[in-house]
Amino acid sequence: DPGVMWQFSQAVRGLADGAVALGIPVTGGNVSFYNQTGSTAILPTPVVGVLGVLDDVSRRIPTGLGAEPGETLILLGETRDEFDGSIWAQVTADHLGGLPPTVDLERERLLADVLTAASRDGLVSAAHDLSEGGLIQAVVEAALAGETGCRIVLPEGSDAFVMLFSESAGRVLVAVPRTEESRFTAMCQARGLPARRIGVVDQGPDGGEAAVEVQGLFTVTLAQLRSTSEGVLPGLFG
Repeated sequence: DPGVMWQFSQAVRGLADGAVALGIPVTGGNVSFYNQTGSTAILPTPVVGVLGVLDDVSRRIPTGLGAEPGETLILLGETRDEFDGSIWAQVTADHLGGLPPTVDLERERLLADVLTAASRDGLVSAAHDLSEGGLIQAVVEAALAGETGCRIVLPEGSDAFVMLFSESAGRVLVAVPRTEESRFTAMCQARGLPARRIGVVDQGPDGGEAAVEVQGLFTVTLAQLRSTSEGVLPGLFG
């Protein structure tokens, strides 16, 4: 299929451009053009292996929230109205295509530099990328990983739908200890990286269930989220 081959070649070209711009070594990869059942083929997606080195493993940043009491949640990067190719479009409209989110490799490098500096200086206690599913998916995964709840307060006047589900590139959700919030936001401002306070880690009431709350919209307990997250395959295979 020439169309599938074109998609694959463009994906590889994009990976190469990104690896060169960010200085990331690709150590291996794999792809299959014949992985399908009947007439239904998988998406033309290459799998690559990359290598990174931590100078001090004790400074690694975990993905789970709750390492510090009352952490501040900050969204790094810019959120745009970008839904083509998103999980939302696939699930709600059975559509996977269109113009993908804009990629700015210089901004990606800036984001990586800020996270590296924050790790070195102990300014960030957790970080989670924003990719499939957007902000709300990252929040849920980070809350489940840390087994702690959180409260999200979206910026006044913002479009809640865009803020929660957009898959704009170059964004990361970070948890910052309250004592380091001023230092971290000042560093982001000095380097020109957008940083927006969007919530706090909240263990929940004493004796009550921890939950993910988006203020004014919904609250879902971690137990419900974990059941949904982990119950799909057991439900399918009985």
